[in-house]
Amino acid sequence: MTAISKEKTYSDAEVTAILQANLPNWVLEGGWILRKYRTHGWKGTLMVINTIGHLAEAAWHHPEISASYAFVEVRLQSHDARGITDKDFELARKMEEVIQWQPAKAGGALEGTPSGDPSVAYVIYD
Repeated sequence: MTAISKEKTYSDAEVTAILQANLPNWVLEGGWILRKYRTHGWKGTLMVINTIGHLAEAAWHHPEISASYAFVEVRLQSHDARGITDKDFELARKMEEVIQWQPAKAGGALEGTPSGDPSVAYVIYD
């Protein structure tokens, strides 16, 4: 019989320290790490949800998502490990990387969404 190895879970103090150092817009609440993404309206909210959905499915690590007209809240926890694991931190970092990406500020050929035109604004960047 093969023993099932349990993933390392982090204590609340460890989670808080990791979030402060690497994911400052995320917080620990009720055993979950969570982040609220603010948007300019329903279009942006749906785009953020779809991005989170794609990343979660590709990673095979699925968050809890709550949404309203102008925000998306995402919560991560490793259910099978009953706590916060490296999977949660890695997926949160990938979400930050993709959702907060601003090509115009990153340099390169991509211009990014025009900042002066509210009709095309969708995510409120931190």
